[in-house]
Amino acid sequence: MTTLGLILLAILNVAWWILIAHIVIGWLVNFQVLNLRQPIVAQIYFGLNRLLEPVYEPIRRFLPTAGGMDFSPIVVFLGIVVLRIIITQNMLY
Repeated sequence: MTTLGLILLAILNVAWWILIAHIVIGWLVNFQVLNLRQPIVAQIYFGLNRLLEPVYEPIRRFLPTAGGMDFSPIVVFLGIVVLRIIITQNMLY
């Protein structure tokens, strides 16, 4: 169980950093610090969107609309935290 748990934690850590990068780049684009007319910024931004959209879409169906606010990244973020806690606690026993 320890090896499997460590592999799952590594996968969750990668997902964690991808989610953080998506959130930060989204803020920087929305506050016009980064410009989507720059090719590398556009590739990273749209690549992260394509990567995370299948994760966000089922959550968006259940969350109520909040006037332009998207809470699906927060739900995914909390889900990763919960999964990390569950895996870590199960590795101890």
